[in-house]
Order: sequence, then C-alpha cells, then structure tokens
Amino acid sequence: MKREGKFDEQLIDELLKGRTTVESIAGENGLLKQLTKAILERALAAELTTHLGYEKHEAEGRGSGNSRNGASSKRLKGDFGTIELEVPRDRASSFEPQLVAKGQTRWAGFDDKILSLYARGMTTREIQGHLEEMYQVEVSPALISAVTDAVLDEVKAWQSRALDKVYPIVYLDALVVKMRTEGRVENRAVYVAIGITMEGNKEVLGLWTSANEGAKFWLQVLTELNNRGVKDIFIACVDGLKGFPQAVATVFPKTTVQLCIVHMVRASLNYVNWKERVAVATDLKLIYRSSTEQEAERQLAEFGLKWDKKYPSISALWRRNWQGITPFFQFPEQIRKIVYTTNAIESLNMSLRKAIKTRGAFPTEDAAIKVMYLALRNLAAKWNAVQGWKEALNHFAMLWEERFPQHHN
Repeated sequence: MKREGKFDEQLIDELLKGRTTVESIAGENGLLKQLTKAILERALAAELTTHLGYEKHEAEGRGSGNSRNGASSKRLKGDFGTIELEVPRDRASSFEPQLVAKGQTRWAGFDDKILSLYARGMTTREIQGHLEEMYQVEVSPALISAVTDAVLDEVKAWQSRALDKVYPIVYLDALVVKMRTEGRVENRAVYVAIGITMEGNKEVLGLWTSANEGAKFWLQVLTELNNRGVKDIFIACVDGLKGFPQAVATVFPKTTVQLCIVHMVRASLNYVNWKERVAVATDLKLIYRSSTEQEAERQLAEFGLKWDKKYPSISALWRRNWQGITPFFQFPEQIRKIVYTTNAIESLNMSLRKAIKTRGAFPTEDAAIKVMYLALRNLAAKWNAVQGWKEALNHFAMLWEERFPQHHN
C-alpha cells in the first residue's frame, strides 16, 4: 500500500523519460509547467462536475437545466511563470470556480511573496526586479502597488478591531520614520502600543503617527483604545512622559504610569564607548533591580561616583526622570521582572527598524503604515507567551483584587 502523499515512482519515471535537462523539466515549456496546467484543468473540470451533479456524457444530465458549455482561456501567473489555462463553463453561467476564481490572474500564494518582500522593506521596483530574476515573472509596479494597497483594508479592520477589557501591562513605543509630506521629507513619529493580555500573550494594539507628541495626541490614542473596549490598564510603560500622565489620568485614572526601563538603559548607553557598554549596563541593572526605592537611590549614587567623571550625562538622566522610574518599586519582583523585560519591545524595535531602514523616505503615511503593519504581522506570528506570567498574575490578582476580571479569579 502506497503511503499517503507518495507518488507512484513508475509513473514519475515514465513522465521523466527522455527529459534530462533542467530546461526540459523546469523550463518555459518543461514538464513541471505542463503538469501544473494539466492538474489545474483537471481539478477545475472536477469542480464543474460537482457543481452540475453529473459526470460528462452521463444520462443524469439530460433535462437537468444546465450543462457543460466549452471553456474559456485565461492567463495565470505564478511561481511556475505564466500558463494558458482552459477554464470550463456551464450554460447557466452559475459555475464559480474555487481553485482559480473568476477574475483571478495570479496563483494563490503569489501575492504573499509580494507582501513578504514588501514587509522586508523592499521598494516596488526592487520587488519587480526580484520576482523577474527569481521566477521569470514580469510584474508591473502598478500590480505590486495594488497588492500592497489591498493590505490597507486589512490595516483599517485591524486598527478598529475590538480589544480586551483589561490589559495588565501596556507598552507604548515610538520610532522615527522619514515621510514625504506636502513635497518635503520630514521625520514623523510612529507609535506602537503592545498589550500583555490576561493570558500572558503579547498583542500589538495599534499604530499611530504624529508630528508632535503631547497630551492632546496621547488623549486621542487612549480614547481610541477605550472606545475599542479597553476599560482598565494596570501599568502603562512609556518612552518619555511628555503629556502622558495627564492623558492617562483622564481616560484610565487608576493606571500606574511607569517610565520604560528599557528605554532608559538604551538612552544611557548612547553616551557610552562601545567597549564599556557591558560594564555600564551591568551597573545600571543594580539600580533598577534594587529591592526598594531607597536601595535604588543608593545604587544610583554609587553609579555616579564610579561613572560621572567619564559619563556625567547618565546619572543626570536618571535623576531627572526619577519620579517616572520609581513607581514600579511598589510592585513585587515577579511583576517588576516583566515590566523591565526587554524582549517584547526590543524584538519589535529591531524588526521594524530592519523593515524601514532600506527606505530613504516613504512617499506617504499609508506606505509607511503598510510596511510596519506587515512587519508586525510577521513578528507577532513568532511571539511566545511571557515567561513567568502565572506567578506575576497571582500578584496582579492580589494587588488589584477589585479591578481583576472575575473569570480569572
């Protein structure tokens, strides 16, 4: 008995008889292309048989009110190049093929290649050249734009989807992206919100662009999250505090605002010679991993004594932002560890920067959002649940018992 999915080797040998070159097997008129055409046409014929309810030439078809009516030709592009396909028709014109739909000119999965290349930051022209080089398929820039523009509808649906009622932790991060606005290139901030769900999964809540950060902008973002179903956030981790605490107090008055430790460390290391980065990062860890706020203040003073002569800006930065850094010292270690973990933000930052770095400037805001959304979609598919989440959740339940969702008790 043949194993499922294993082809008859004698049949394969028969098909390959006399074909000894790459061209004769995988070339323009090679075996693979001929097989693809034959299999697709046979499958389409089987679809029509199912639709009509009787085999070709069978008596059941007489007087049935519908019958086969020849075929129409269509050109189909795909990994195999371009083939001329004969698509069967019925007299009532009620047959709607599923394998190769009406109006479809590209084999399913080909659009995914375009989107995958676009998500990696390749321009329309670069994608066109890549597809022609790799698959010998000519794809116009207009077609590539049409495929990627279709993503915008998906983005709109994703950006307005309903969210959970409670997110124990939400991170808000920003990237600077060059965009063309009114004929000139300018830097614009793109903000990303990542929520940690009650189950400990990371979820990107949305993308927003703004020329200016401030209370009004943050109020708009938080109001949108609230309108999409978010009723409570226990801890909000942010990069910078400009206007944010006021906006949080308006929409989520019980939320603790925490300056993101990841960003504090990253900003600190910008001042440091690369050879000493590990040493400075290790000493900074003694500050934010202190057991109490008093111990953290002592470690900050020790850090200043050791590094101020060479890097005075670092301890000054931490003292200036101390009020935003210290809230999380009120939480137990299990929660603090998740608050200052770098994985969620750093992996997101790296993927997004990789996707946008190849572009000089995006022609429009939509073009930037498309690339970032596709990059996020690829990244989210690889995310795992937060480590140590169950232990942290128990502490969340004790600290915020009256706000904790009932079904998680």
